[in-house]
Amino acid sequence: MEESKGRVCVTGGTGFIGSWIIKNLLQDGYSVNTTVRSNPEQKRDISFLTNLPGASQNLQIFNADLSNPGSFSAAIEGCIGVFHVATPMDFELQEPEEVVTKRTIDGALGILKACLNNSNTVKRVIYTSSSSAVLYHNSSGKDYDSEEVVLNEDFWSDVNYLRASKVDGWSYSVSKTLTEKAVLEFGEQNGLDVVTLVPTFVLGPFICPKLPSSVLASLSLAFGDEGPFGWLLQAPMVHVDDVARAHIFLLEHPNPKGRYNCSSSLVTVETISQVVSSKYPECQLSMIDKLKQIEGTKLQDLSSKKLIDAGFVFEYGLEEMVDGAIRCCKEKGYM
Repeated sequence: MEESKGRVCVTGGTGFIGSWIIKNLLQDGYSVNTTVRSNPEQKRDISFLTNLPGASQNLQIFNADLSNPGSFSAAIEGCIGVFHVATPMDFELQEPEEVVTKRTIDGALGILKACLNNSNTVKRVIYTSSSSAVLYHNSSGKDYDSEEVVLNEDFWSDVNYLRASKVDGWSYSVSKTLTEKAVLEFGEQNGLDVVTLVPTFVLGPFICPKLPSSVLASLSLAFGDEGPFGWLLQAPMVHVDDVARAHIFLLEHPNPKGRYNCSSSLVTVETISQVVSSKYPECQLSMIDKLKQIEGTKLQDLSSKKLIDAGFVFEYGLEEMVDGAIRCCKEKGYM
């Protein structure tokens, strides 16, 4: 039997990105520990993970919760790398923003402390951030104004602006921005190798049974519906497999530094509707005329130059993103 490349931990393994990272890690020859939130009221069906190729030999599942950061220690023990993907997704504001933000930061720092305690084995931590930690800001005082501005890793969302403006998804954006800053600062202060990946709207097929919010938002753009981030007219996107491969690329890279944007396409309502119409002519798309009457949002692009210069190659375009997502939605009964 081929020897494992080593054991790694993926938090939030039941999510869209986490499950895809696990799939690729198993394919690449890693042994994987993953964490899932236990639910005493309901037994979770995680067969979509345990049925992955290689899972029976090389996947171990642990219960852990961000509200109890110490619960991640067992999953991290003996790992050479940790992918911290788990994050609260509260777009409906069921909890106060400060409560969600505190739990997200405390959970992340607790995981990093566990990595520090296992520093004899843990060589690197990759934190999954979000373009919401980059895109939202008050334009005054910085060159954010033009839609043509491509945002690099120096740009951060303005937390004060988010809290004041309360744009769609603002609470999530605050928590992701402050948590990414906290994990990078912790790494610098404690000599722990921490890098962050900043994906944009992630599209493509999904392993998890639940419809991912980023797929919902992206297809809302295609079908002219309001998504979890409101009415979108333009958004940067990336295929889920490219995101998963970028995580593993950063684990294996000899010397990555800081944060890395991960975006492959700036998508407009016109371009995505053309792709849908050409591949799925049965879909009735009337969104372009409808959206002319709506004051929607045009999000700016994120530059992936730093990631590409480090040697990463994006493999998927918009057609593959849309086709994979729609096929998967049909198979799982969402369309």
